[in-house]
Amino acid sequence: MELDFAPLDREEALDAAGTEGLVDAMRYSLLAGGKRIRPVLALATCQALGFPPEELLPTAAALELIHTYSLIHDDLPAMDDDELRRGRPTCHVVYGEDTAILAGDALFAEAMRLVCERQGGGPGVQVGILSELARASGVNGMVGGQFLDLREAGRESAQALRRVHLLKTGRLIAAAVRCALIYATPPPRVDLALRVFARELGLLFQIVDDILDASGSEEAMGKPVGADARKGKVTYVTFYGLERARSLAGESHARAAELIAAVPGPVDDLEALTELIYARQS
Repeated sequence: MELDFAPLDREEALDAAGTEGLVDAMRYSLLAGGKRIRPVLALATCQALGFPPEELLPTAAALELIHTYSLIHDDLPAMDDDELRRGRPTCHVVYGEDTAILAGDALFAEAMRLVCERQGGGPGVQVGILSELARASGVNGMVGGQFLDLREAGRESAQALRRVHLLKTGRLIAAAVRCALIYATPPPRVDLALRVFARELGLLFQIVDDILDASGSEEAMGKPVGADARKGKVTYVTFYGLERARSLAGESHARAAELIAAVPGPVDDLEALTELIYARQS
């Protein structure tokens, strides 16, 4: 599926003249590479529920647009102040902070437009998916989690740390599964199992991310490692220590694998994705 940021008609095209630099910034970050875990997770869940995965492709693409917008904003000097992402200079380094902020804003808007215009299933499905994406992105999702992370709320307790990461990272990962559930409407038992699985998978992703920041390869990561420790950020590694964080990742992985094994249907891709998240090196 080719993403098209062009206006819909001639009049809109005339109105948008001169915004090509903004589109360049959007494409620079969106097409920089990455594992595409969130869209793949949505498609794999759709397949596990008995539907052709391509039927959920617009939503899968929207998830990646939202994820990319969050990375652009997280990298800003006012946030994490990172200069490298996926082995390349970050968006604000190349295009300036003002354009980077607008590129993130525009990617989120394009994600909403993509679901409205291209996602099948009817208005009820479209509204349900839009609602899920909005909740996962906002105060009760990754934006709220980023706010809590910047305020170091995770230092308060193990439960607080878990909550920060479930919002900041886990919520959009869980949304990938939940959007497929909205589209496919499986039986309640399957729906619940996949929701709990999605929550666990999001937590596993963040624990592994913290471990890699402390002990991973800078070449594999595409950015400097050890940044969290240098900035004094609270992570699973700084809170528990590296070995305990690895044990927690193993426990989370086991729970996720157990949950997905209980789901009927073709879950091979979901199982493979769970293993990828657990064993990843970047």
